Amino acid sequence: MKNKTAKAKPTSKNQPPRTNNPESFRLREHYSGQKNWLQWGPYLSERQWGTVREDYSPGGTAWDFFPHDHARSRVYRWGEDGIAGISDDQQRLCFAVALWNGKDPILKERLFGLTGSEGNHGEDVKELYYYLDNTPAHSYMKHLYKYPQGEFPYADLVRENGWRGREQPEYELLDTGIFNDDRYWDVFTEYAKGDEDDLLIKITAHNRGPESADIWLLPTLWFRNLWAFGLMKEKPAIRLGELSESLQLSESWRHVSLYHEKLGDYHFYFQAPSRLLFTENETNRERLWNQPNDSPFVKDAFHTALINNDFGFLEGKTEGTKFAPLYQVKVESGGMAEFQFRLSKSAIKTPFGKGFDKIFAERKMEADTFYEEIAASSTNEQQTTNNEQRNIQRQALAGMLWSKQYFNIDMPRWLDGDPGQLPPPKSRLAGRNSHWRTLNNEDIISMPDKWEYPWYAAWDLAFHCVPLAMVDAEFAKNQLILFLREWYMHPNGQLPAYEWAFGDVNPPVHAWSCLQVFKMDKEQTGRADIEFLKRVFQKLLINFTWWVNRKDHKGNNVFEGGFLGLDNIGVFDRSNQIPGGGYLEQADGTAWMGMYCLNMLEMALEIAQHDPTFEDVATKFFEHFVYIAESLNRIGHDWTGSWDEMEGFFYDILGLPNGEYIPLKVRSLVGLSTLFAAYVLPKDKLEKLPDFTRRLRWFQQYRTDNGDYLVLDEDPTSGDILLSLIPQERLSRLLHAMLDENEFLSPGGIRSISKVHENGYSVQIAGQEFGLKYEPAESSTGLFGGNSNWRGPVWMPMNYLLIRALREYGKFYGTEYTVEFPTGSSQQRCLSEVADALSRRLISIFEKDKNGHRPVNGDDSIYAENPHFQDLVLFYEYFHGDTARGVGASHQTGWTGVVAALMGELG
Repeated sequence: MKNKTAKAKPTSKNQPPRTNNPESFRLREHYSGQKNWLQWGPYLSERQWGTVREDYSPGGTAWDFFPHDHARSRVYRWGEDGIAGISDDQQRLCFAVALWNGKDPILKERLFGLTGSEGNHGEDVKELYYYLDNTPAHSYMKHLYKYPQGEFPYADLVRENGWRGREQPEYELLDTGIFNDDRYWDVFTEYAKGDEDDLLIKITAHNRGPESADIWLLPTLWFRNLWAFGLMKEKPAIRLGELSESLQLSESWRHVSLYHEKLGDYHFYFQAPSRLLFTENETNRERLWNQPNDSPFVKDAFHTALINNDFGFLEGKTEGTKFAPLYQVKVESGGMAEFQFRLSKSAIKTPFGKGFDKIFAERKMEADTFYEEIAASSTNEQQTTNNEQRNIQRQALAGMLWSKQYFNIDMPRWLDGDPGQLPPPKSRLAGRNSHWRTLNNEDIISMPDKWEYPWYAAWDLAFHCVPLAMVDAEFAKNQLILFLREWYMHPNGQLPAYEWAFGDVNPPVHAWSCLQVFKMDKEQTGRADIEFLKRVFQKLLINFTWWVNRKDHKGNNVFEGGFLGLDNIGVFDRSNQIPGGGYLEQADGTAWMGMYCLNMLEMALEIAQHDPTFEDVATKFFEHFVYIAESLNRIGHDWTGSWDEMEGFFYDILGLPNGEYIPLKVRSLVGLSTLFAAYVLPKDKLEKLPDFTRRLRWFQQYRTDNGDYLVLDEDPTSGDILLSLIPQERLSRLLHAMLDENEFLSPGGIRSISKVHENGYSVQIAGQEFGLKYEPAESSTGLFGGNSNWRGPVWMPMNYLLIRALREYGKFYGTEYTVEFPTGSSQQRCLSEVADALSRRLISIFEKDKNGHRPVNGDDSIYAENPHFQDLVLFYEYFHGDTARGVGASHQTGWTGVVAALMGELG
């Protein structure tokens, strides 16, 4: 399937907000089809090696089949990678930064990190890089890479992390001492668009060290190799251009011309280098497998020439499919060197000079204006300033936009192999993802983290779309639509999870995200995009049916789910065979489905105001929600409900073949997830929907007459109705636990498991003992690779859902219903105030204290003390349950980027 999002037509007449901001105008041009501003963007992955897509091993050992050591020499099949890179939206032509410090054993063309087996907590990037700025049309982008001047400690990082156990901290790049005395380069890469297909590039290298130093820069252009796999008729080419009188290029500037059968002609302009390097994007078979190459012009030729100081074999070559001008400069201590480049569809008479500088200045100013319009005001109780919060929010949104990536997998071709290539092992046909032959993806997708998780995760993406909608609601809507299309969704209705196992089960949050994006878009434009809601609703119906048919074991509206995205939160792996041959009735599986019901109900009611035929299906979801809520709370007949009256908490229930039920009494997000499902039905909306209201009233009276669990709560004054999974008394008891600093409440938000389990919890099942304990940081187990931990840390997306739920409850109960915050403090707050207070704790993770220290940075004092680090913010995967130190993937502005939305909501 060819790229379906980059040039997608608008889903309705809605357009981005009509302001005088030029960036908003560019978005309007794009989504109205006038210009394709999103053809070029930061779509290059930061790690293509070690991915499932590139794995053709018999046993599915992706990390071992294509390691980092092969990446410089071996052609990728399904994508490309690089540092601070860009590409077109089908990744035919790529550009990225390559560097050398004169000491490294390899050219720095891509980010280095440990594989899943090398790291003591799984895979982990070992580099320092930062997303500083980006706009939704990618008209201005800025990236920072910190490159050591000493030899990069590749071997030291592998060796030291290799002997450390899971109980020990990770050995990070800063721990090696390579940045001592500031002996490093700050390499800034900036992009500015002169037009939709005119890209201006500026690379600036700052010597932060105490002495002068040399740096070698190779700004590299290359075509992705599609010809070797039978996907192109004509091989593309990059050719050295002649100096022409029609182009006002002095001898200090040069250019190359590019041709691609689909992209057409392009021109690349650059200042005169030390050398011009051309080669081919072809595998170096001799180095990898001791097989002869067809020619010496292979993918790693620049590495070979530079590291060995042997350029002879490249002399005289003036065309290829990979090109780089080579610059070697010496820069004094505290000095800098700037390089300018331009990639354009059109031949430009004067590519540099005042016009170049003017475009950069304008795009930077326009980016500032764009973000000023959405910036959060400073409402945090910490000692902070507007500029500090705006810096955090802007870097969060920049990270969201830099994390867009080209993702390509054609499952039939991946399973069967390419014509003319060696066929994959036969085991593949019954192995990983073999039941997903209908999946065929080639799109620009928001990634969780372009190094650690350079593949989409469906439930992560649902959270991504919330902050993305702050800057580009149309892109967010198109992302949500995309995953419901036939080439993503399985024919049975399941959404693909992620490439390691498309069939894994993740929480059903897609409908929730569709609603949030719909509301944000409506607030921005003043118009309700009902067409979008209708479009997603139809496909979500199929997905909802899949859930009901596959995950309700006994047909009693109590749901299983397996993995459900919370990795190791249970005492055993919930996605594998259940101990004792039983089945698990999951409180969170049931809670997620309750939330799904309410999301579909709200969506149907929204549409029904424009199309009354949707009132019928709204009634269906209302009644289904009632049954789920009753099942979750009920005790009696032949099974036990999830609520423990003595302990005031919801637990998973393990059902054994002998009819015995064992509650798994872990106080965790599993129980707190029952708070997520809350929806206030306003009286004025009910008055507009007479058929739905009549059925609701009949159902309400019928259940009252028969003594059934009622579920809904009606405000006698306003006439508004609250639908929630839990009655008020149980809400109070749950919040009592959640807001207790000795249980769930931490300085940085709500923990995933209560601190009451510091000394551990265990349970006997079928003669075996299973257990866990509160672990506030990295995981001590190897479950799910060991690189994430749900047994104590704070997770931003779960906190975001809790805060949204509190605001919904607060909307209904108002200021009269209060709870202690924190528990035991005697300080009473209404639920909207609690939501604000939790938001501030989450935001404070990234804010400086009076000493300039941000909790997210843990013990890394360099971020507080060094002026070249102090304004840099990283958005980690999750956070230490006691200190709020960042843990896991360091660039997961994917779902941690929702902090930008939290700041906006406080503002």
